[in-house]
Amino acid sequence: MFFAALLFIFYMVREAHENNIRTHFVHARGKKDRFSIFFIADVHNRKINKKMLEQIEPVEAVIIGGDFADKRVSIPKIEMNLQRLQSLGPIYFVWGNNDREVGEGNLLALFRKYDVTVVEDDAVQLPNRSNVTWISAINDTSQRQYSFKDALAKCKEGDVTLFISHNPQVFNQAYPIHKPALMMGGHLHGGQIRLGKLGMHPHGSYTMREGVPTLISNGYGTTLLPLRLMAKPECHVIKVICEEE
Repeated sequence: MFFAALLFIFYMVREAHENNIRTHFVHARGKKDRFSIFFIADVHNRKINKKMLEQIEPVEAVIIGGDFADKRVSIPKIEMNLQRLQSLGPIYFVWGNNDREVGEGNLLALFRKYDVTVVEDDAVQLPNRSNVTWISAINDTSQRQYSFKDALAKCKEGDVTLFISHNPQVFNQAYPIHKPALMMGGHLHGGQIRLGKLGMHPHGSYTMREGVPTLISNGYGTTLLPLRLMAKPECHVIKVICEEE
């Protein structure tokens, strides 16, 4: 029985350290254009695998969807992960509920060093696109004030808006203001440890909600214990295809 339990724990540790890249396609209306973004959330205390990133072609934007760090993570490890992500393209960062545990000033200093754009209750225009294209995001929803109105104020009908909230449970607050081309979030880890359909949170998914393609990631790292079961770690390549109707 002891050895069976040991093997089971080993299996969960191994699953927690998998490197899975999911590819998704988003179709938007507008002038003809194609571009790719990379989305990763909930890295926490994990080192981002260099060989995994080498499989991915350069993208227009690397979006960190929150919980890039927590109180367990050293500044050198955060810096190393930034260096690795920078090889793919310009980085955009969205706050999660654990990031500030390492010190907001410490993170912001690193972000200045690596030219990371922090998107916080605001929208930043993606350069060199045929259509007006926004990366829009709200602040951490757990202990901070956040504003969908401010995050989406610049985004107009006909624009291509890529919206991020670390916590996807608040997505429905965006729809009355503006319907993005894509919504992205993480935070829930897919339940992290599941027994079939049973889990603390829903499994990650890529579905249509209110007519909007919606990505909820299982995340890349783990919180508390470095274990996963039936909620595999993942990061995402999203190919955005804009076409006139």
